[in-house]
Amino acid sequence: MENYFKEFLTGQAITLQQMTSSDQEAFVKIESELKTLLLANDDIPFPNTFEDHSSFFQSISGKKEEFFFGIFEKSSNELIGSCAVYGINWKNSTCSVGISIGEQWHGKGLGTDAMKTLIHFIFNYISINKIKLQVFSFNKGAIRSYEKCGFTKEGILRNELFRFGQFHDVVLFGLLREEWNQIK
Repeated sequence: MENYFKEFLTGQAITLQQMTSSDQEAFVKIESELKTLLLANDDIPFPNTFEDHSSFFQSISGKKEEFFFGIFEKSSNELIGSCAVYGINWKNSTCSVGISIGEQWHGKGLGTDAMKTLIHFIFNYISINKIKLQVFSFNKGAIRSYEKCGFTKEGILRNELFRFGQFHDVVLFGLLREEWNQIK
């Protein structure tokens, strides 16, 4: 039981925390980076204003059916990204997850660490049996990260996303509680 207190929302090099208004500027900066615009959501990659991000930042606080965390690098306590649990289906015991990491932190294993920490939170504190996510087929780093976390490719939405002047697939991944218990 003692390990649960040490592991709660803490990874090897990151912690997941609720963001406060003092984190808003760093959050807006990360969400406005070109790679974030192109890799993290399927909207038209048009830069949002500070006010757009502020509205989102305010809307996420207090939602009880979604869990939105800042990802903080442990040694510096610097905000490096965000992750969320959303689309919870209590009847079928499923949820979706998403993650966004600032460009300067890509390729350092921090996203994988954050995702493993988020999975640990979900399977130990929420009655969920399956975690789902979607990733753009050209986001090879994210795909490798999700596979390291134990996710299994479940399908492809063909030509689902228009980026860089052409259509790309969206890859669907899933992770079952029993699979996580076998690999953790």
